[in-house]
Amino acid sequence: MIIEQWECSVKLAIVFSGIFLWVGMLTGVWKYIQISQSPHAKSHYYVDVAHRSSLLYAPATLILAVLAYCSAWSALINFICVVINLFFFSFSILSYILHGFLKDTNNQFKQPHQLGRFSIPTLMMRSAMILLVMGELGATCVLLIGTVKTLF
Repeated sequence: MIIEQWECSVKLAIVFSGIFLWVGMLTGVWKYIQISQSPHAKSHYYVDVAHRSSLLYAPATLILAVLAYCSAWSALINFICVVINLFFFSFSILSYILHGFLKDTNNQFKQPHQLGRFSIPTLMMRSAMILLVMGELGATCVLLIGTVKTLF
């Protein structure tokens, strides 16, 4: 199949996989700079988390592209499932980068939930995590079922 025929969801996932890889490389440079300037040879906890999560989300996003490509569902359903995952992957990485930049916490779940000099209400934090879990698991499950339906 030529690339012009690929669904938008597949193309979007491939592009975001590259973006996540690139962000992982950039945060790796940031991590190295912090390590080289630290007396203990350590970067901030969330700089390290941002670096590793970006590098892990890159291949995960390629897997989403393959699942969307093989899925029996409509292009719209595949697109929605990919976008849900991309939204939450991006949200996670950006929150780690923000915590690394602000150096405000080494545990975003420790109460009170800090974001710079502000506190995030526990209900907001818990709601965001519930939506993230439901969104990522649900959207990936839909793509996986669509792929299984196609392949078997």
